[in-house]
Amino acid sequence: MNELIQACDIRRSFALGARQLDVLRGVSLAVHAGETLAITGLSGAGKSTLLHILGGLDRPTAGEVLYRGRDFYACRERARAAIRAQKIGFVFQAYHLLPELSVLENVLLPGLSLPGAFLQGRKLRQRAGELLARVGLAERLEHRPSELSGGEQQRVALARALMNRPELLLADEPTGNLDSQTGEDVLRYLFDLVREQNLTLVIVTHNEAVAARCARHLVLRDGQL
Repeated sequence: MNELIQACDIRRSFALGARQLDVLRGVSLAVHAGETLAITGLSGAGKSTLLHILGGLDRPTAGEVLYRGRDFYACRERARAAIRAQKIGFVFQAYHLLPELSVLENVLLPGLSLPGAFLQGRKLRQRAGELLARVGLAERLEHRPSELSGGEQQRVALARALMNRPELLLADEPTGNLDSQTGEDVLRYLFDLVREQNLTLVIVTHNEAVAARCARHLVLRDGQL
């Protein structure tokens, strides 16, 4: 299979006063294009830290992340930001929607980073509207995030993550702030869209039922797989 992203002996440490906290201790894995991978583990095991490193949001203390064979952290920040913006979508436990923007404007936001975005305004708005319709929010385009439920806000965040047609979707406890039924609705949209758009998915979760939906499941314990 075609390896989309690889982590090679990833280590991440943080200074806590006079001592050092080793969160990741030599993690290696390969994620293949088109696969769905769940990473589970107890709170504090390093799951979110690993996901952030895979997505270019946090630099490892040691080790390499290869994106289609290219050393992610050897790239200039501008090149790394371009990969993040154009190739990787993120869904977090917190929705991170901008409260002063409408639902449509929040979904449009990533599209503004694309080359020639200001010449494609109509196409971008159409894309955002189609994504919001796909997650059941066609009637909520002009609402503010504060007017939506938690589940609706997470569906907006999912649509935003897919705005730039990424090939990799990274999801960090996407249902962690939701009740079980609302979380199930969000997961249904997420996995349906992953399948429809042939995305690669890495999802961090403490929920074994969520992990069971994925083709592969890894467990992170004390910073190691």
